[in-house]
Amino acid sequence: MFIVNVEGAIYKNKKWLLIRRSEKEEHAGGSLSLVGGKVEKEGTSSDILEKTLIREIAEEVGIEVSNLRYVNSSSFVTDSGINVVDIVFLCDHESGEAFAKSPDEVDDVIWMTTQQILNNSNLPIYLKGNIKLAEKLVNNNTVVIS
Repeated sequence: MFIVNVEGAIYKNKKWLLIRRSEKEEHAGGSLSLVGGKVEKEGTSSDILEKTLIREIAEEVGIEVSNLRYVNSSSFVTDSGINVVDIVFLCDHESGEAFAKSPDEVDDVIWMTTQQILNNSNLPIYLKGNIKLAEKLVNNNTVVIS
């Protein structure tokens, strides 16, 4: 069995929203990551990944997102031996100002450019990879008028 986790790559004003995970978090406490969380049991449900991500983003950082697009999926094992499937979506910022709304999960919110993320030696390689993939989607959707 796997835990299913979803994360949002939220891009606004040429920066990505990262959170500093609460030190209270069992997995990766104190580290920088995308916003997201675990899929909860809902019985029969459609768009469960998207609904979960929209809910988690609102609960953790107080903003609304829309237009979710698939970026990447991966699997990993937590320090405590739990198998996780992780799905990342690119999200449009719809409304609200991000803040650390859920102190049990989020210590801080940080907006960083792609280059700041890629040049930060303290950030994990998988986060950098997800940002690179999300950036490609952002650039593919950009219309250049000359």
